[in-house]
Amino acid sequence: MSSGAAILDELQWRGLVAQTTDLDALRAEMEARPITVYCGFDPTAASLHFGNLVQLIVLRHLQRAGHRVIALVGGSTGLIGDPRPTSERILKTKEMTADYVARIQEQVQPFLSFEGDNPAVMVNNLDWTAPMSALDFLRDVGKHFRVNQMIKKDAIAARLASQEGISYTEFSYQLLQGLDYLHLFREHGCRLQTGGQDQWGNLVAGADLIHRVEGEAVHVLTTPLITDENGEKYGKSAGNAVWLSAEMTSPYAFYQYWINVADGETGKLLRVFTDRTPEEIATLERAAAERPHLREAQRALAADVTTLVHGSRATEQVEAASQVLFGKADPAQLDADTLRDATAELPAADVTVGLPLVDALVELAIADSKGAARRLIGEGGISVNNAKIAADQLDRTLVEQDFLHDQIALVKRGRKHLAAARKAL
Repeated sequence: MSSGAAILDELQWRGLVAQTTDLDALRAEMEARPITVYCGFDPTAASLHFGNLVQLIVLRHLQRAGHRVIALVGGSTGLIGDPRPTSERILKTKEMTADYVARIQEQVQPFLSFEGDNPAVMVNNLDWTAPMSALDFLRDVGKHFRVNQMIKKDAIAARLASQEGISYTEFSYQLLQGLDYLHLFREHGCRLQTGGQDQWGNLVAGADLIHRVEGEAVHVLTTPLITDENGEKYGKSAGNAVWLSAEMTSPYAFYQYWINVADGETGKLLRVFTDRTPEEIATLERAAAERPHLREAQRALAADVTTLVHGSRATEQVEAASQVLFGKADPAQLDADTLRDATAELPAADVTVGLPLVDALVELAIADSKGAARRLIGEGGISVNNAKIAADQLDRTLVEQDFLHDQIALVKRGRKHLAAARKAL
């Protein structure tokens, strides 16, 4: 574990530093004493996602290195929305935003330590923004921003060039985020803000505001956008975000996302998302190059990140589910949620208790006809819940005990053709 300013070297080695306002000055401050750092998370959805995970990991590294960390959940900025380059955001109600704030605050908790000698602090920017009048905001904050600089921001420039334009509401977002840094500087002595590389303009706006108002030079550090071998942003799967919420992306789907990354990407992702040492990562990179079929690096990556986000029990269950689906493990060991999640993408059909297995194989599209189903059973090619059906059990039916958790029976042809027989209600 790195401490003091050495953490900057570790963050750079891990690929977690894209830009800084003044790296040498930041290093000098961190060598002299622990500093206070914050990162903001806007409640634009009911859950944080892949990109937010990078920021939580940076805060985690900095706290463990002895620095004081503040996690800000944007109750006020979430009501406005950071401008997108394509279109105006749909404003959420105050009630929905408050609900999202509470959910995200709960999600952030496990990543940081809020107890002990160096506890993290959780704040909501609505607490200092809501009491401020519009006149005070314009006089005390707006006075220090220059429109000619604000319109150079990529998202704003793109919107100004479009037919839709940009509302004053979204245009003012940069002022609100700048106010956050100023407030945390004044109240907590905060001297570093972190965020994604695409947030550089917003982050620097806060540092500039502090310099104009307080005459102090503070710092900004951004992380690179994490992209795959094709230059596409990680965290997207068929157009859907990879969420940290178990309700929005199940632990099984989360684990499988990491299992399926390309061999050549594993080293980079292990450095960013795990605590593994250079020696451990080098060993796993060699394994990916020499024995790619074993997917050792991917399994280590998936286990580490799933444990970080969902806990060790969830990781044990999803690893067991992989052995059930792609091996011969007993599916009875899976809890009901993991069983449901692991079979969610399989071909499925609703079947009744007492249905002949021959008919079930046709319903599940494992066999084209009853005759083909009988041949498969006779050849010993069918299993139910990973138990092979004997060749002489042509009259076998699906019984109550076949439906795990009174829900699903796992039916296989060979090892790779799987289907879920769902108990009809």
